[in-house]
Amino acid sequence: MADKKVSITREYLKGLWDENPVLRSLLGLCPVLAVTNSAINGLAMGLATTFVLLTSSIIISLVRKVIPHQVRIASFIVIIATFVTVADRFLAAYFPPISKDLGPYVPLIVVNCIILGRQEAFSSRNSLGRSILDSSGMGTGFILVLILLGGFREIFGSGTFFGMTVLGEWFDPWMVMILPPGAFLGLGLFIGLTNWINAWRAKA
Repeated sequence: MADKKVSITREYLKGLWDENPVLRSLLGLCPVLAVTNSAINGLAMGLATTFVLLTSSIIISLVRKVIPHQVRIASFIVIIATFVTVADRFLAAYFPPISKDLGPYVPLIVVNCIILGRQEAFSSRNSLGRSILDSSGMGTGFILVLILLGGFREIFGSGTFFGMTVLGEWFDPWMVMILPPGAFLGLGLFIGLTNWINAWRAKA
């Protein structure tokens, strides 16, 4: 019983660090680089992606035994696209400025390799409970990276965090941080730090 409990806990926690989709698997980097010029955009994209990941995982896990193997990918894409449309229309209706800032990257969630990859590798092969834990963990890890990267770029690029000023008038914003090169620089630093921490843990 204890081993099963640890295994279930691990199913969720793996997405936060050891199998983080961005920092470890390097998946879904297009929206990570494109929308993280602010923390709020990172949070919105993370939540939208997690919503699609979680809901599609639930449906696919439930119907996995009735989907013919030959059309499984096409079936997964149809299910994913349905929830992407829900997320896109929700943002457009209730958060128009954020929807405008995110632009085409919300509709493009349908081809996000994190989502399709988890359906093929996990949800289509595991029970509903474990699929929920897996997708929740992966989604949480994705959200955290987008908020941290977006916050990092926003602080140094605008002197704000979630729109609130955190650096005084003395600070001269580094405009490069909210431009595309800042995305590559920030993500590179985050991945490098992750690799260093993992190397340090392996030696400890």
